[in-house]
Amino acid sequence: MFVGDSMTIGRAGDFTWRYRMWQHLVATFDGPFQIVGPRSALYDVHADEAVSHDYADPAFPERARRHLAGWGEGWQHMAPVIGGAVAAHRPDVLLVSLGLIDLGFYTLADETAENARRFVAAAREARPGVRMVLLPVIPNVRAESDAPFAAECARFNELLAKAVADLCTDASPILLGARPQDYDIHHDTYDGTHPNASGEHRLAGEFAAVLHQAWGIGDHYTGTAGP
Repeated sequence: MFVGDSMTIGRAGDFTWRYRMWQHLVATFDGPFQIVGPRSALYDVHADEAVSHDYADPAFPERARRHLAGWGEGWQHMAPVIGGAVAAHRPDVLLVSLGLIDLGFYTLADETAENARRFVAAAREARPGVRMVLLPVIPNVRAESDAPFAAECARFNELLAKAVADLCTDASPILLGARPQDYDIHHDTYDGTHPNASGEHRLAGEFAAVLHQAWGIGDHYTGTAGP
């Protein structure tokens, strides 16, 4: 199950990094797999709602479009709903990219980290053996001119790493991803925040690397920076 904010849900006309991940698993995972989640739409900027199904590749199958992501949603929004989503859809693995919207609009680093811990607890209550990969916050263009915001991003990433160390168990392992190698917001996003095609590949590649190295899921990521 893909869990995230606007970087994960994508907007009408996007491929999304979810699509890149699905392509990767189709190509490299030796066995059946299923992508699950309660939502499947993209965000429509004109309607200001997640009501679009206009993916850049119309051949992206409906069954693979499933997710739990929302434009403008962060840890504080997902912590109350993850338990129900996990109980209903029974994912074995959560791939999670959250935090930037929290720090930008809702909560400071300490409260954001507490919401991440609430998220983990709720997911485990619904499915005790669930595994998780959490991506740290990638500071966006605002951090270049807003030093307090940049500091909150850095502090949250430290707190997230501590939460992963504290909460990881053999029964329900949690792994911390890294900022994708060479990720450059001036090259890999279309607005300083949201991934373009190359950014989508880099995000999918980071999740793919963790899945392969830690749990033998899939193989090395071979996506390119092109469409």
